[in-house]
Amino acid sequence: LRDAGKNVRFGIHPVAGRMPGQLNVLLAEASVPYEMVFEMEEINDDFPDVDLTLVIGASDTVSSAAEDDPNCSIYGMPVLRVWLGKSVIVLKRTIGSTGYAGMENPILYKDNTEVLLGDASDSCETIRTRLNL
Repeated sequence: LRDAGKNVRFGIHPVAGRMPGQLNVLLAEASVPYEMVFEMEEINDDFPDVDLTLVIGASDTVSSAAEDDPNCSIYGMPVLRVWLGKSVIVLKRTIGSTGYAGMENPILYKDNTEVLLGDASDSCETIRTRLNL
């Protein structure tokens, strides 16, 4: 995508993964250049200008309920505001699975969101192949 002139960035939530910093390490191991990796507070204001957001392996950390639903257990938790982008694709194994909050993420049902079911690694490879990258 970068070779095609697209601005590709990775947004990381501070508590994403099994321990703080885990996703930063995984991206470094995958040879993702550090200048493409942004912390939540560095990227959140950009989402309204983003054409496409691909969400991989996240639920509570991208849940609009944290801002919209005062009855939600994660209400008030800072989240990546991916739903503000023009288009969102969420990679999930199944619909109906919940995050640690124990609730389904409402972004899955927003008009600008599509859900791609299956193994995230396989789905990413399929997307890459279909884009001829």
